[in-house]
Amino acid sequence: MIREADAEISETVKRSVQPYFVLDGNVCALLATKDHVNLFLYDPAVPDPQGVINQGHGNATARAIQIYQGEPINSGAIADMVRAIADRNRAGGWRRLHRLD
Repeated sequence: MIREADAEISETVKRSVQPYFVLDGNVCALLATKDHVNLFLYDPAVPDPQGVINQGHGNATARAIQIYQGEPINSGAIADMVRAIADRNRAGGWRRLHRLD
């Protein structure tokens, strides 16, 4: 789903175990827990018009979507946010763009 959002995003492993998806900086990362998977989105200002982000509001660097087994995944909303983060990374990243605002 992540690479379908933007074919230039590549996958790497950081911190020796965690899959990250990067394009001119971090786009998102996955972290499996006992009962859910966290999808961390590395742009605290990326728009979330469908309200799928359910963790980390107010966080300075990333927000997250907790995904539990059996719950529906709004892949369209996630893909839109991933594309937006990738586009913002290409333009210098959210930190640089935030300074220009």
